Amino acid sequence: MANIKANNNSSRAKCLMIQGTASSVGKSIITAGLCRLFKQDGYEVSPFKSQNMALNSFITREGKEMGRAQVVQAEAAGKEPSVEMNPILLKPTTDRKAQVIINGEVYGNMSAVEYHNFKPELAEMVGDIYNRLAE
Repeated sequence: MANIKANNNSSRAKCLMIQGTASSVGKSIITAGLCRLFKQDGYEVSPFKSQNMALNSFITREGKEMGRAQVVQAEAAGKEPSVEMNPILLKPTTDRKAQVIINGEVYGNMSAVEYHNFKPELAEMVGDIYNRLAE
């Protein structure tokens, strides 16, 4: 997903959501390309993926952890990578467990069932972050 705002427009950004029917079908690459295209056309762009599952991560200047795909997208948009672009990162530890990273900080390890039950508690935080990016 990317938020797109004209540099001379102070209203809320428009949102463009990229969807695919499976993993590894190119959504992240398409998003990075669109971020670069809109940036070159004079728009302010911010990538956003509320939750990402990946083993590989990136450490920001602030020492926080986020998904690498959103880092590539941020760079394409001409922005410093920020954990707001990927507030929840799940790093699989087994086929049914993952390390949960929230806002770049390790929260803990959870089973799939535990995370599913915990996820509603994150909705407001994720919504607030998205709204800040869209301003």
